[in-house]
Amino acid sequence: MTEIPKSRHPLLDFVQVAFILTDIHSKILYTNRYAEHLFGYSREELEGQRIRTLFFEEDLKYFLPNIVYLAIYKAGFEGDGLLRQKDGKGIFVYLSTSSFKEGGEAFLTFSFQEIQRLKRLEREKLELKHRASLGMMVEEIAHQVRNPIASIGGYAQRLMKASVSSPKTEAYLNRILRETKRLAEIIRRMEELVKIPRPVFQREKFLEVVERTLQGVSQEEKAKGVSFNLEEGSLEGEEYFYIDRSLVIRALSHILDNSIESVGQGKRKEDRKRIRVFLACNQENVEISVSDRGEGISKKSLDRIFEPFFSTKPERVGLGLTFVKRVVEDHGGKIRIESRLRSGTTITLTFPKDRRRLIRREWVSSEAENQYSSL
Repeated sequence: MTEIPKSRHPLLDFVQVAFILTDIHSKILYTNRYAEHLFGYSREELEGQRIRTLFFEEDLKYFLPNIVYLAIYKAGFEGDGLLRQKDGKGIFVYLSTSSFKEGGEAFLTFSFQEIQRLKRLEREKLELKHRASLGMMVEEIAHQVRNPIASIGGYAQRLMKASVSSPKTEAYLNRILRETKRLAEIIRRMEELVKIPRPVFQREKFLEVVERTLQGVSQEEKAKGVSFNLEEGSLEGEEYFYIDRSLVIRALSHILDNSIESVGQGKRKEDRKRIRVFLACNQENVEISVSDRGEGISKKSLDRIFEPFFSTKPERVGLGLTFVKRVVEDHGGKIRIESRLRSGTTITLTFPKDRRRLIRREWVSSEAENQYSSL
């Protein structure tokens, strides 16, 4: 039976970092007191188990074998990770691994420093950033809502004095309906933006998500004589990415609606009513580009295009691209816009295929796969 290197562990009980010692096969030989506190297991429950007990199922294929390999044959591993406590909950830790030999035997060391609070502070910082824009948005809401209400009130008063059957009465009624609908749309879009949920990431087929979004706007495009050209670009076979399907479809729908609005107005040649949707991918990311030959956006307006309530068209609410930017950034992606007046606009969304680091989703070397795939 492997002996625990006794000269190593007495002082470790006083260290405020979880420390676990294993043999070369990752069987736990020793844990300090802080490991009990961090993971919720007693020493008796952990010692004799495999280190895999502390890892989620999704990290047993690559992440754990990779860090064991790096500990034994390289300089070890240092980085953060989400590990599993006894009650099944996740806890963020900063993990360090190394190996040493004593008495002719090799041992592995794992140290875990809690960074759960740091992760929470990061999330709170992001939320504060989102809330910072809410002050400006509230001011704009007052401005945006005040104008429709003033119109409703003013025209309602005139309506009371006018003959019900007069042409003016009909015009006033139509104006009231338009302003009321605009007010309802402002409120709806505002709620959509403020209530964006945290993404729930699932593995989705890239092409299928785009095709589903295009199907959802098909009736509107037909009514305005607009057509889509879907180009699969560099896609080879099925490509997957980790997203919140509902949020990404809503974000992409906003972009398509903008393009339809841009090319669907006025008398345009058929080729100028065609919207190009181009898909591309590489090892790390997928891209969706939506290009139209509509009115375009001035260079001055491009700097403000993501601001809440900013729109180059007075009848538009100006929250669509604000919503899109928020969703894309919550997915760890990027959005870029290229546009020229009277020439058209291209909006490109970039999403990471997999939010996990490479060490969590592929082998660091063929040796790691051959020797440690059964940990």
